[in-house]
Amino acid sequence: MTSTATTRSCPDQSRKTLCRNPFFSIKFFVFCHGLLQLSQLLVSGYLKSSISTIERRYGLSSQTSGLLASFNEVGNTLLIVFISYFGSRVHRPRFIGCGAILVSLAGFLMSLPHFITGPYEYDQSVASIFSNTTDLCQPGVGSSRGNLSDAGCTPHAARENHEVLLVMFIAQVLLGIGGVPIQPFGISYIDDFASERNSPLYLGILFSVTIIGPGVAFMLGSAMLRFYVDIDKVDRDDVQLTNKDPRWVGAWWLGFLVAASLVAISAVPYFFFPREMPKEVVSGKESDSKKREDVLSQLRSRSEDVQNLSLTKFIKHFPLVLLRNLRHPVFLLVVLAQVNLSAMVAGLATFMGKFLERQFSLTASLANMIIGAVNIPGAMVGIVMGGAILKRFQMSLRQCSAMCVLGMFLCLLLAFPLLFLGCPTQKVAGITYSESSEFGHHALECNLQCNCPEKAYNPICGSNNIEYISPCSAGCRVVNINADNNSVLNYTDCSCISENGLAGSAKPGTCGTGCSHLFLPFVVLSCLVGILASTSHTPSFMLILRSIQPEDKSFAVGIQFMLLRVLAWMPGPVLYGSAIDTTCILWEKKCDRKAACRYYDNNLFRQRYLGLQFFFEVGAFLCFVTVYVILRRQEREASNAAETKADPEKEKLAGNSIKSPESKV
Repeated sequence: MTSTATTRSCPDQSRKTLCRNPFFSIKFFVFCHGLLQLSQLLVSGYLKSSISTIERRYGLSSQTSGLLASFNEVGNTLLIVFISYFGSRVHRPRFIGCGAILVSLAGFLMSLPHFITGPYEYDQSVASIFSNTTDLCQPGVGSSRGNLSDAGCTPHAARENHEVLLVMFIAQVLLGIGGVPIQPFGISYIDDFASERNSPLYLGILFSVTIIGPGVAFMLGSAMLRFYVDIDKVDRDDVQLTNKDPRWVGAWWLGFLVAASLVAISAVPYFFFPREMPKEVVSGKESDSKKREDVLSQLRSRSEDVQNLSLTKFIKHFPLVLLRNLRHPVFLLVVLAQVNLSAMVAGLATFMGKFLERQFSLTASLANMIIGAVNIPGAMVGIVMGGAILKRFQMSLRQCSAMCVLGMFLCLLLAFPLLFLGCPTQKVAGITYSESSEFGHHALECNLQCNCPEKAYNPICGSNNIEYISPCSAGCRVVNINADNNSVLNYTDCSCISENGLAGSAKPGTCGTGCSHLFLPFVVLSCLVGILASTSHTPSFMLILRSIQPEDKSFAVGIQFMLLRVLAWMPGPVLYGSAIDTTCILWEKKCDRKAACRYYDNNLFRQRYLGLQFFFEVGAFLCFVTVYVILRRQEREASNAAETKADPEKEKLAGNSIKSPESKV
């Protein structure tokens, strides 16, 4: 027997050609599938990294953007049930390739709104190619003076906004449908043709990519949002914004083009893989392979009846299996715990960037970098830790549930202080701050003669550290320009800002929340919360797999993912978005309808956003506690039953009877 490192046997000359063909290599399939999964996650994860930018660009509420983010689960949920039916009946690589093409098309469609709409417009103090109007205090101008916020309200503009939403929702449905065959068919294909020794390694590689993918998507978002949205339409010198300006919109569409192109390239090899390939055999492990085949044949014989069902019988059989598993208390409670955790993750992943932007006055690019480089790797560490502890101590089902309870309890202890670790709302004149105590009634009259446009939005920070929504609202009459790059230096002669009894000055941009010293503690604490919550990931899966009948395992996993989508991933972002919208204190108005929110009550935002997170964590904790109680009671009942049947060898039999509920994972 040779000791070479060949991984597939080529018993005759005719198969040597196949051995040299990369498309008959399971290793090459794993490489292609890892690349495809990463690309797919870039498309789906990139939307979450740019959600606040898309809101600002197209005037969307958080509820609408949350619905958009969760809409890909609609197409996914409608079809995922039938994957367990089709299984190996179809040419799996080609189905994966077709799904990948749909995902790529969805990515390109997501970027389409940028190309069918005009340039981004914003209120400004310097006349430019966008408009000759300014938002300075101009007492001599009539009260009918308009601005860019009003100018865009035409029937065509309203129709254009509806078209944008329609395209994005269609793209999200296609993204969900295209993603259905990729992971299930890929995993089953690898498991069918990989050796017993290498199969866990290959699946571990794919699982790692699944975890890393969203982090890469947020890093891509961080890079793309540094560029101005209309870099292909206007000259950079004509743009008077910096990425720190609250009106800044980054090139959100560029990331979709990059990710969709990668998916399209990754899809090509799947059309050349065979329906079946030679079984991978590690040299010297033929006997192991035969043993494995014997085990697999036994497992296949159990589910042979299910596999041979017609589609009609399959649809009739599915509810019976669903009800049988839902009656199992451990299965139901663990799935409910996972629903709580998934709903928490869905909302946090969608709006955490927006939360950091508003709470700590970060740019969208920096917020995405923090999530991609700190929070997501932290969750990955937690998952790996949970799996390592599980393997090291060979835990029983009861011990798995105890580990989940401990992890969630520590998570709750660290999550509670986050509710109080944040910044107050910045002082915004006329919105969150009344100047009457300082300036008497002058504060109500200081800009009346300016005839300010009602909807103007060009925030400035006064020398009194109070923010104004536009130079006009601060009564500023003079703007000083940097001759080198045509940017605004400052505003002077501002009647609403007092400096030693004289009219004060202001600088462009927001004043910020002014509590940057709390940012680092918040990031560290939230990362630790993510690590502790993630430690329950692997043990909870083991509780599901080991608590159900072997012949129902495939169905149960399908049911689990279906319930997670319907109860968590679909409603989660919408619920979080609706809660965020209730904390808005100044809405942008477009064509007399609410558009994007300009100012939030930061305290309410933090309490409701992180409060929802805490609520879901408590729900998961209670479910795991109940599971632990049930398993402990089952263990005691088994022990008591053994004692009642005891004979002279009581201890030996009792030990054997306890072994069943304490089965090792």
